[in-house]
Parts: sequence; C-alpha cells; structure tokens
Amino acid sequence: MKKTLYLAAIVLATSLSACTDDLDQMPNTSTTSSQVYTTAANYKAVLGKLYASFVIAGQEKDGNKDLSSNLGFDYMRYYFNLQECGTDEVASTWLEGDKLRDVTFLNWDANDPWVSDMYYRAYYTIALANELIRNATDSKISGFSDAEQASLRTYRTEARFLRALAYYHVLDLYRNAPFVTENDPVGAFIPPRYTAEKLFQYIESELLAINESLPARQTVEYGHAPQAAAWTLLSRLYLNHKVYLEKEDAAYYTQCITWCNKVIAAGYTIEGDYAKLFNADNHLRTNEIIFPLVVDATLTSSWGASTSIICGASNADSKTLLGVSSEWNSFRTRGELTNKFDDDDRRGMFYTQGQTQFIEAMDNQVHGYLSLKWTNLNDAGEAVSNTAKDGVSTDYPMFRLADVYLMLAEAHVRGGAGTSLDIATGYVNQLRERAYGDNYATKGQITKSALTLPFLIDERARELYWEGVRRTDLIRFGMFTTADYIWQWKGGIKEGKAVDKKYNIYPIPATELSANPNLKNENY
Repeated sequence: MKKTLYLAAIVLATSLSACTDDLDQMPNTSTTSSQVYTTAANYKAVLGKLYASFVIAGQEKDGNKDLSSNLGFDYMRYYFNLQECGTDEVASTWLEGDKLRDVTFLNWDANDPWVSDMYYRAYYTIALANELIRNATDSKISGFSDAEQASLRTYRTEARFLRALAYYHVLDLYRNAPFVTENDPVGAFIPPRYTAEKLFQYIESELLAINESLPARQTVEYGHAPQAAAWTLLSRLYLNHKVYLEKEDAAYYTQCITWCNKVIAAGYTIEGDYAKLFNADNHLRTNEIIFPLVVDATLTSSWGASTSIICGASNADSKTLLGVSSEWNSFRTRGELTNKFDDDDRRGMFYTQGQTQFIEAMDNQVHGYLSLKWTNLNDAGEAVSNTAKDGVSTDYPMFRLADVYLMLAEAHVRGGAGTSLDIATGYVNQLRERAYGDNYATKGQITKSALTLPFLIDERARELYWEGVRRTDLIRFGMFTTADYIWQWKGGIKEGKAVDKKYNIYPIPATELSANPNLKNENY
C-alpha cells in the first residue's frame, strides 16, 4: 500500500542532539529513549517520523509543531521556495504576505525567515536521524530476534541515507556549516564548523559505505529509500563537485557517470505519460520514480510539500484542472521558462487563459502562466482529496530516472568517461520522444552534435521544472548570479541584472551565529 510508511509514524519523542538551544527544546514531550526503543515496531515508527520530517511540520496541520520557527512550514516547502522562487522558473505573488521578496529578488540576509527556517528544519531531520542511529547500534539491538535485528540494521542504514540527504541540502544551500553525528554528546554541545570540502567528503563516504546495504529496487517497501536513491545522490554530488570544492576534476564526472549507470542497470524505465509522474496516482510510477517523499491528505496533511506547489499554482479558473478546491494564486511560471517550450513539447503544461506570458509586475496575479504540471488528480482525472480541509495526495519525486539520464549526458559533455556520445544522446532522446510523441522524428529528436551544455541547461528546465533543482543547476552552469543569463526581476528590477556572487550561497542564520561561535558567514 502507498501509505504504510507513515502509518507507523506514531507520536514519539526522543532526546535529540541539537545545534542550538532552540532545537534542544524540541520536541516537547516527556517520552524518553529508554521508553521508545523497546520494540522493533517502535524503531520503525521512529523511522517513519524521520521520513515524515521532510513533508510535515509536526503532528498536526495547524498545531503541535516539531520546533518553533518563523513561518511554521515543513522542510520541502522551504526547500522548494529556496530552490525555485529566485530563479527563472517560479514567480511568487505574495512577496510581502509570504515574506518572499528577498528570496525572489536575490537580496536576502542572515535574518531572512525562509533561509533560517530551512536551516533549522534540515538540522532537525539530522537530529532525528542521529537519535535513531545512536539507539540502533549492534550492541543495543542485540536482544531482539535475528529477523528483527536484520530489519533494525536496515532502518539504521536508511536513517544514515536520510541524514546524508539532509546534509547534502545543507552543503548545497549553505556550504560551510555545523556538523554533528550520533557520536556527539546529547544536550549542551557546540558543533564544529565543517567546510564545504569536509561536508562533501563526509556525504560521499556515508553513501559509499551504505549504498549496498539499502534495499534493492525489487524488494524496497514503497516510500523507503532503495539502493538507487544513494546512487542518484552520489551522482548529483559528483556532478556539482566544481561548485562545492571550487575546483574541477574530470574524475568526478566519471564517478557521476559510474553511479548513473548503476541506477540505469537496476532496471528503471521511463514512464510513458509525463503528466502521470506528478499526479495523485504517482505512487504507481516506480518504474521511473526512484525515491518519493510520501504525501497523504489524511496522514501527512500540511501547508507545504506538494500541497503548496499544487494549490500555489491555482486560481479560480484553473483549480479544477489541478484537482484542488483551494485557490492560493501564489505561484506562476516566468516567461523565460515557458519560452523554452515549443507547441509540440507536451511537457509544457501551462494555463494561459487570462494570463500574460511575462511578468510586468511581480505581484500581479495575471502576469505569468500558471503551471498545470503538478496535480491532485488520479489517473481517472478525479480529485482525490479536499484541499480546503486537508491537502493533496501527490507524492514528491525526490529522484527519478529522467534526471539520471540528463546527469549522465552532462557529465559526459563535461569530460567524464564511462559512456559514449551515442549512448548519452540516446538517453536524452528517450525523454524527447516521450515529450514529442508522434512529432518526435520531425521536431523532437536531437543529433549528437546538438548535445551541448547550452542545450542541456535548457533541457533540464523543460524536463525538471518545478522539481526543486533549478537554483543548483543555474549555479553549476555559472548563470545564477552572473550577467551570463538574465531573466525578468533578477536582482529586483524588471529588466533583470547580475547580482553579487555571494547569493550563490545562503547565509547561516544570525541566531545560529550567536549560539555557535565556531560559525561565520563570508560576505554577509
């Protein structure tokens, strides 16, 4: 069943190792580790809570939050906004009400609420993982049956993967940041500052250590991380190495290709209908979706994750096409994105009626097409939940095969070994064939000579728009802050402008700098 992972995520509290006093205060219950880690079922419940920490802010939609924050949202709402709202893909209407003006205009500082809340949500997830790992050592689980011990070791490995994923997001967003694991003391502890290079090396070492111990694709329970999730994250880490290590080495592109090839060899295939990857039945697309974050209108109802993406793109006229009853009218697409699609590309799913293509005024709701990519509809075209009350039931595809194909192609073009131009072009053309259908041979198919970096950055936009990768992609291509690529309202002016390169990195929150003397922000 789709939602069994979170059925186990009962309300449990543990003594969490934390980075600040704010985190030390959460969660606010009296349950202790000695009470929780007594049955294998409770370990699975803690693991369920760890997975759920990406898509909910607490045990209730409007209360009982995991931790205090400026805005009170979940991990993925923060992550999506920080990855998309300052790019050429998403235009936000609620600049003041949602406090997204500075993120949108690339003008934030260390007091920005979105930057701060994302930081604390990431470290909350890391703290949950540390606590589970701390209580799942071989010695601590030795009293369970052999079968239970085998399951608990898998849970421990999954927790290490989820911690590596959260640390990867910390690396990508903040670069140099505090580091804490299960080996550090609980309570009063000031973590050291890890450089981006040390974080890179740690994430790499963890993924290399655990990848074969995760469940295989054929045996993984839906919603849990399979081996290929670690392989995909390794590929992404290596592809972006130049940004994180501030030096380029073709050997890392070869490593990217190596791990992409492992994912492909595991038997994943491209889904025939692109739109079905982002609807409420997308739990059926395990042929292409490698690792989803499970979202359920009843069990994980929130104001964030895929609910904020789908409701955010709706207005009074488009909401039925998205399967929602709540029209937020807060997100639109930017003209630079929609301009990358031709009429035959079926991935360009936009609502244009009554909307201008380009953004003449950022806070004008009719400026910018609306996205129809993500929906709360099932395969039969029916809305599956009442978004005015609960939320959507569309899972968030964290990793999927199409991205792996595009990473392999880019790593090859950048000089990596382990594949060929024929193979790389063939993978990209699989995506183009799905996009163009009957028009593929005449309009969609690309030649080997067309597989260039300028083509790939645009193709990544066409294939992966609104999936939380755009900021990372633009930085890797040297286009996020520079004058090499300008979009409307970049830098806060309509015609767009280059901004200070410091905005390639988000700052450590000012509150954290006060709590941890080991930390600092360059250029902020």
